[in-house]
Amino acid sequence: MHIVFRTDASLQIGIGHVMRCLALAVGLRTHGQQVSFICRAHAGNLIQAIEQQGFDVFTIKNTAQETIDNIGELEHANWLGATQHVDAEDCCEYLESIKPDWLIVDHYALDYRWQDSLQLYYKKLMVIDDLADRKHHCQLLLDQTYGRKLSDYQTLVPQNCWLLLGSDYALLRMEFAKWRETSQQRRHDPQLSKMLITLGGVDKDNVTGQVLTALKTCGLPKGLTIVVVLGATAPHLSVVQKIAASMQNATEVKVSVDNMAELMASSDIAIGAAGATTWERCCLGLPAITLILAENQLELAQHLAAAKVIWLMQQANLAAELNKFFAGLVFADMAECSRKSMRLVDGLGVNKVVQALMHANEMSADFE
Repeated sequence: MHIVFRTDASLQIGIGHVMRCLALAVGLRTHGQQVSFICRAHAGNLIQAIEQQGFDVFTIKNTAQETIDNIGELEHANWLGATQHVDAEDCCEYLESIKPDWLIVDHYALDYRWQDSLQLYYKKLMVIDDLADRKHHCQLLLDQTYGRKLSDYQTLVPQNCWLLLGSDYALLRMEFAKWRETSQQRRHDPQLSKMLITLGGVDKDNVTGQVLTALKTCGLPKGLTIVVVLGATAPHLSVVQKIAASMQNATEVKVSVDNMAELMASSDIAIGAAGATTWERCCLGLPAITLILAENQLELAQHLAAAKVIWLMQQANLAAELNKFFAGLVFADMAECSRKSMRLVDGLGVNKVVQALMHANEMSADFE
């Protein structure tokens, strides 16, 4: 089969959509499938990173197009860099030339209108979503949101659409499954010697800098070391590096790492965003203080906090909340957090989705 992904990364979107598509793409390639990508060249894109993984990328130029089709447009329409109609035209030439067996779309700014306008140029469609806020005409839909229900998509997809819902299907790179046992062994004896801070590859609002500044007043154990991870496109990287150099606790800033699972497995606690990396931390049982950096992360974070899988904090009063947290931190709570989080994600989501897609490929493509 030939499978094409339509997804984007940018300073506004972040890198999470592309990264989870890459995880699935590698899994599909491992199973002998041909995979390529269509991406718009936004500022902060990951086109080169995708190509470095060995995938062809059809690049759409980033032009100053009007982003709103009409008053009733999608909430995330301005993520696209064009109208849905223009974006479909930009994709048409490539799709028509290969007519892929599957088109996989992971983009909050695209819905059934874009999908319908291109349906002559692909055989079947899979959508990756988290929002359940717009209609899709697809044969397969993946939403890895914890607690997602069939009823959430009842009016949004065709009756015969196969829904893959919940954190069992979290799209993680295989390295997380490989490091799971090692990480689990570390959780048996909770300690506080290494902290990992990952607040998105882009972190356009410099929340990382805010967190580091707040940690200065927390009275952290002297032996605690801090590792910060950012992407190469992070606009505040140099600022974060300066703050890191002024920390009382030894603090290292790493850029565009390729061993995130190892870093998580060797850490005792994390401060992270309530996005895709949530599932990476859960897979490895890494206890995490979690911040909501985008409105679409709110539902997931609240569910996980209610289940005592994460500790949820607000940015508005970060210094006070972090001080209170570390003053009252009990290792038994860290162990409980680890146990609960590891039950949610086993690291094998990519394999499950690949098998579902292979099975769906044999089914009828007709909508009901």
